[in-house]
Amino acid sequence: MMETITQGPVLRERYGQVRRLTVNICQGLETEDFVVQPAPDVSPPKWHLGHTTWFFETFVLKPHCADYQLFSKDFDYVFNSYYETLGRRVVRTERGNLSRPTVQEIFRYRDYVDERLYQLLDLASADLLTEISPVIELGINHEQQHQELLWTDIKYILGNNALFPRFVNPQHPSTTFRNPDDDFLQIDRGNYEIGHIGSAFCWDNERNRHTVYLERFEISTTLVTNKGYREFIDSGGYSDFRHWHSDGWAWVKAQQIQAPLYWHYWEGDWLNYTFDGLRPIDPQEPVCHVSYYEAYAYASWIGLRLPTEFEWEVAAPEMHWGQRWEWTGSAYLPYPGYVKPAGALGEYNGKFMVNQQILRGASTYTSPGHSRITYRNFFQPQARWQFSGIRTARS
Repeated sequence: MMETITQGPVLRERYGQVRRLTVNICQGLETEDFVVQPAPDVSPPKWHLGHTTWFFETFVLKPHCADYQLFSKDFDYVFNSYYETLGRRVVRTERGNLSRPTVQEIFRYRDYVDERLYQLLDLASADLLTEISPVIELGINHEQQHQELLWTDIKYILGNNALFPRFVNPQHPSTTFRNPDDDFLQIDRGNYEIGHIGSAFCWDNERNRHTVYLERFEISTTLVTNKGYREFIDSGGYSDFRHWHSDGWAWVKAQQIQAPLYWHYWEGDWLNYTFDGLRPIDPQEPVCHVSYYEAYAYASWIGLRLPTEFEWEVAAPEMHWGQRWEWTGSAYLPYPGYVKPAGALGEYNGKFMVNQQILRGASTYTSPGHSRITYRNFFQPQARWQFSGIRTARS
């Protein structure tokens, strides 16, 4: 179901590039920054470094290297994320309490696993390469997901520091945004094919390709900007229950939400925390760090709606996307004929298909080569720390 790289040197180089990028994202962090967990959804950077390494150790080296010696038997417990099949693990909310292993030890762990995996690729037979290549490709894509999570979690860690420090990193992607003409793209009613096609890598939740019927709809060619979203705030959008789902309204009141994450009202104006520190809000920049609840409420306030994930996929070839993960009105559910893979890797997507909303597209922090039109991201409706934004639609 996916393209497999069976040439050792090619796979070796691809693996090395991804592993180096993960480390480079952490440039500019101090040791203290690696261990902070200010919220349950946020993992300390050192946990990401260890977990992505544990993935290759657990799913590639242990099953395929008869003489492989674990770097530490404790790491199976520390860096397992949610794989019930593989045994005990540290509860997610406790990852910030792990002062040990140290940051230096985790970097040594990465070097140790990388060296052994390089050796495996250099010495592997053609048959073994055919067997392990799909798992390594899965691990590479898994690490690319964590690269974006590193950006989001580092921002949350620093953005919740009372000093609002800058994060200076040469890997920081360009934040120059393209603003196409504000218009609506019309899509005629009809049958459309949805889902991944071809032999290139995809996640299991992007299969199986199937036909959906869509009524005629229109979808905005632009994302909602900070200027547009501020109009929602200034009109009393956060205090008018009519625009909110019941759960969303309860969340707004319980959490006292008044603006997107990282917006701070200071001396009569809104400021926004960015990797450059606390800055005035750029009115033309697409709004970011909003929940599904907020995206839905904004669309309701302006007399529109969120597109379904199927509408988004059909329209995507004619849209400019990739600046923000875009909330859709679709719940995260399996496609027709979906079968969860066997074993521990079957826990990767299937068991989360409840109480989650689909986001489509990508963000400026999505790793190179990791975005595609059929990609199905998913988070709980209250999640805001991801680089999420809003695109509207109408019937």
